[in-house]
Amino acid sequence: MSNKITRALLSVSDKTGLVDFARFLQEQGVELLSTGGSAKALREAGLTVVEVSDHTGFPEIMDGRVKTLQPKIHGGILAVRSKDQHCAQMAEHDIPPIDLVVVNLYPFVQTVASGADTETCIENIDIGGPALIRAAAKNHGDVTVIVDPSDYGRVQQAMAAQEGGTDLPLRRALAATAYAHTAAYDAAIAAWAVTALETGAEPETLPPRLALAGSLKQNLRYGENPHQQAALYLTGTPRPGVATAEQLQGKELSFNNLNDTDAAFELAAEFDRPAIAIIKHANPCGVATADSVTEAYEKALSCDPVSAFGGIIAANRPLDGETAEKIAKLFAEVIIAPDLTPEARQILAAKKNLRVLITKTLPDPQSPGLTYRTVAGGLLVQSRDHGHVHPEALKVVTQRQPSAQEMADMLFAFAVAKHVKSNAIVYAKAGATVGIGAGQMSRVDSSRIAAWKAQEMSEKAGLTESRALGSVVASDAFFPFADGLMAAAEAGATAAIQPGGSVRDEEVIKAADEKGLAMVFTGMRHFRH
Repeated sequence: MSNKITRALLSVSDKTGLVDFARFLQEQGVELLSTGGSAKALREAGLTVVEVSDHTGFPEIMDGRVKTLQPKIHGGILAVRSKDQHCAQMAEHDIPPIDLVVVNLYPFVQTVASGADTETCIENIDIGGPALIRAAAKNHGDVTVIVDPSDYGRVQQAMAAQEGGTDLPLRRALAATAYAHTAAYDAAIAAWAVTALETGAEPETLPPRLALAGSLKQNLRYGENPHQQAALYLTGTPRPGVATAEQLQGKELSFNNLNDTDAAFELAAEFDRPAIAIIKHANPCGVATADSVTEAYEKALSCDPVSAFGGIIAANRPLDGETAEKIAKLFAEVIIAPDLTPEARQILAAKKNLRVLITKTLPDPQSPGLTYRTVAGGLLVQSRDHGHVHPEALKVVTQRQPSAQEMADMLFAFAVAKHVKSNAIVYAKAGATVGIGAGQMSRVDSSRIAAWKAQEMSEKAGLTESRALGSVVASDAFFPFADGLMAAAEAGATAAIQPGGSVRDEEVIKAADEKGLAMVFTGMRHFRH
């Protein structure tokens, strides 16, 4: 059933397309009610507008906090037109019907993201707007509600085809959008309030009631597999990365692309020096730091060029032309970096299918926040693993002290291990990975796989000995037995970094001493499942 629109209330903070839509409404004979900045914009465009205060006979009060919270507004929206009693009460109290509500809300999320003080953020918590939207959505049997300017065209088409009205399926769809809009708004306020309203809570506090919301950025072709649906949603969290990056070129990003690119960029951001991380199936296959991005790329690629084929490449510095030229020789799915030089853009533009993303800034690896994972019937929530090991916090537990180079490589390797699926073992030398073992059920298997990869890639490179010779080894959790450490020693590692804390620590330390290894305990574990 089509409901003809005779009167519309327009009050928006996002004025995109507002004037053109309002002009269409006026041409259809619709009376326009409005407030504040929206009314001003419409008048300046030459449209006839009735101020809400003139419509209600009651002025805006309390600095505009109270203007639409009024029976003559909400009665006009909430009245069920098919109920005689409602219609009689509208007539008795001189309440004209409002058939269309066009409202979007104060820019609360943007205000918080700007770093505004608490008082300013509070003033940008909309009260009247959500009330109007919810009222119109509740009464969608009679009233059309629009919260997103992208829906103006849908309503225009409907009105043009239905003699100035909208049908029930469209009103239902718009009502669902409206409820999601206010829910996301309230979720953003709730998340902010946990720490901002002087509750004493830390940014990672786990609230007794969790409110989450996201806005659809794009539908994806499918999920991890073709039979799964998938989409990317933005949560409003101001953390730079894959979700907010600008795609300069290339095919549409897939679910797996996004997941792997996020892993790569978060890893590259761990380091202060120029760094490259190459990711395949959510695990690093090569990571390196150096004095230049080009050198870091060459070192990272040499760890496992076979696995790097079809991988994701992340940089923590803008990509220059020299680096882009080297990357262009490899088949890669995605490149992500803070920026690209004009020369790099030109070089990579020749690879039409290569996705290239820029972020302008890096995520802070030590910033707080929460991460989420679904389980049947619920969510697992934890604080982000932003643990960072400082040299002064390390405890040397062996007779031999590590050299300065070993210490630097151990800190590098342990930072990489934080981003490798557990059980994780990482061999590193001279600021680059030389072997990575990931996701094995036993730690000794991860250690052996990492050593085997180092040996195999060394042979492919024409080297006479494994790159693991003279390396250090990092373990994301303690060695439960000495066998994993001994496998590393046999591969050529000279020093080890691990959390410690096993009931067999003394046994492992003794084995390290017998092999002449230096070993340090971090006291911090980095499981990643």
